[in-house]
Amino acid sequence: MEETTIPESIVKQEFYKSTEKFHVITCWVGIVLNIVWFISDIFVIPEYWLPFFIFRVSVSSISIIALLTRKITGITIYTCMFSLVLGIVIQNAYMWSVMDIAHFQKHAFAYMVLFIGVGMLVLWEMKFSLIVLAATIISNVVFYVLNSNLTVDEFIINGGLLTLTVAIFCVFLIRTRYNLTYSEIRSRLELAKSKEIIEQKHEEVVNQKKEITDSINYARSIQQSLIPLEAHFNSHFKDSFVLFKPKDIVSGDFYWIHEKNNVVFYATGDCTGHGVPGGFMTMLGLSFLDEIVEVKGIKTPSEILNLMRDKIVSTLKQHGNFGESKDGMDITVCCLDKNKRELQYASANNALYIVKAQQEGHGQELQIYKADKQPCGFYHAYKPFTNNVVKLDEGDCIYTFSDGFPDQFGGPHFKKYMHRQFKEVILQNCHLNFAEQKNLLNSSFETWRGKQEQVDDVLVIGVKV
Repeated sequence: MEETTIPESIVKQEFYKSTEKFHVITCWVGIVLNIVWFISDIFVIPEYWLPFFIFRVSVSSISIIALLTRKITGITIYTCMFSLVLGIVIQNAYMWSVMDIAHFQKHAFAYMVLFIGVGMLVLWEMKFSLIVLAATIISNVVFYVLNSNLTVDEFIINGGLLTLTVAIFCVFLIRTRYNLTYSEIRSRLELAKSKEIIEQKHEEVVNQKKEITDSINYARSIQQSLIPLEAHFNSHFKDSFVLFKPKDIVSGDFYWIHEKNNVVFYATGDCTGHGVPGGFMTMLGLSFLDEIVEVKGIKTPSEILNLMRDKIVSTLKQHGNFGESKDGMDITVCCLDKNKRELQYASANNALYIVKAQQEGHGQELQIYKADKQPCGFYHAYKPFTNNVVKLDEGDCIYTFSDGFPDQFGGPHFKKYMHRQFKEVILQNCHLNFAEQKNLLNSSFETWRGKQEQVDDVLVIGVKV
C-alpha cells in the first residue's frame, strides 16, 4: 500500500485547529465549575473553607492567566488544560487529606468524576496523562502523610483504590481517543487527495478497533482482579459452581464472597447495563460489599442491601429528577451458616431457587423464594429490604442467578428461554455433581442461543449444603 504523502506538520496543524475551540470551552467550564463548587465547601466542611478557597482560586487563576496569555507566550491549549487538571488533582488530594471517612467517601465520587470527565473530553498526548497520573499518586501520598487521620486501609477501601483504578483506565481512554481522532483527521485529508486511501482507511479502522479492544481488555483485567476466581469461590463450599458468561469483554454481572467463623456471605449481582457502563457499576458494588461486610461487619443480608442502596443513591447523586441516572442493580445477598444449616437472604428483584434433598418416598422438588420487587438503587417507592430465613437440610441445593439466562432469545421460534425451562433444567440435573450441572446448563444455553447474539450477561451460581 502506498504511504501517505500528507506531512505530519499539516496533520498536527489540522488536529489543533479542529480541537482548539472545544478545548477552550472545556477549559473555561472547568475553571468556572471549580470555583462554583466552593459553595459546597462552605456547607460541607466549613472549618476548611479558607484553605479550600485559596486552593481553588490559585488553580483557577493560574489557568485563567495561561488561557488569556497563551497567544503571547506561545503555549498550547493542551498545556492550559493540563495546568488546570494538574491543579485540581493536587487540590483534591489536599481536600481528601483533611476529611473524615464520611466526607472522604462523598468526595471520592467527585474525584472520580474529574478523571471520567477528562477521559471523555480531553485530547492530549500520552505524556500529559502519565504526568497527571503520577501527580495524583504523589500528591495523595504526600498530603496523606502530612494531614490525614485515616488509616491506610480506610483510605484505600473508602475510595482511594477505586479512584486510582478509574484514573488508570482514563489514561488508556484518552490515549485511544487521541489516536482515533488524530487518525480520523489524517484519513480525511488523505481521502480528499486520493481514492487509494480508502483501503488504507480500512486498515486503520481495524487497528483503531484493536486499540479500543485492548483498552477494554485492560479494563477487564482490572474487573477480574476484583471478582473472585471460581476456584476461590468453590473452596468455601462442599460442592458449588459459577457459570459466568459476560456478553461483552467487561461484565455488568458480578459475584462476591466472604467467609468468617464458618458463616459464608456471597452475592449475585446484575448491574444496570452491560459492557463498560455495567463494569463501572460492578466496581462500585464490589467495593461497597467489601466495606459493608468486611470492614463494618454488617451480618444481616437485608441491612447489607439497605446500606448498599443508600451508598449507590448517595454516590450517584440520585434524587429522582427528570433525566438523571437511574443506575443500580438487581442483587441477591446470601448468608449461609454452615453449622446451623440456615440460610438468610435478601434480594432485589431476582428470586432464588432451592432444590430440597431427596427424602425417602419423595422426589426432589424445586422451591421458589421470592425477592423484593425493587432494585438496589433509586426507586420511586422503595422500602426496607426483607430479611428471609430458611432452614436447610444436608444435600439441599441453592441457586442464585441474574436474568441473562432465562432472557436469552433463541430456539426454533426465536423466543426467550424463560424461567419455566430454566427451572426444568435445574430440577432434571440437580442430582449430578455441580461440575456436570454447570456444563449441562452451559450446553443448554448455547444450544438454545445457536447463532443468535447473546443478549445480556449470564450468571448462575449453585451451592450445595
